[in-house]
Amino acid sequence: MTEYSWPDDSKAGRARDAWATTVEDLPIGTRVTCEVIARQPFGVFVQIDAVPEAIGLIEITAMPRGAVLPVPGKRLSGNVIGHAEHNHQVRVRLSESATTN
Repeated sequence: MTEYSWPDDSKAGRARDAWATTVEDLPIGTRVTCEVIARQPFGVFVQIDAVPEAIGLIEITAMPRGAVLPVPGKRLSGNVIGHAEHNHQVRVRLSESATTN
């Protein structure tokens, strides 16, 4: 078993169907809490508490200096920094203390 995974396929369909509501409910700058649902070498996918249908992506480049890639199940907080319409993902930047050693 690898340490990397992708979000469940059914989540992508729900994220697509809820995209308009997601963008409206999570404008840029919104503070969010979330849970890691999958991880890749480039970052982690998260389920955002306020909009559970949404898929968030926290890229490693949007993590504080010295942060470690969080594992599935880890609770995090951060701010919405963008919306990727082509794949219906909310971009999130972690808070400074979210994943430091």
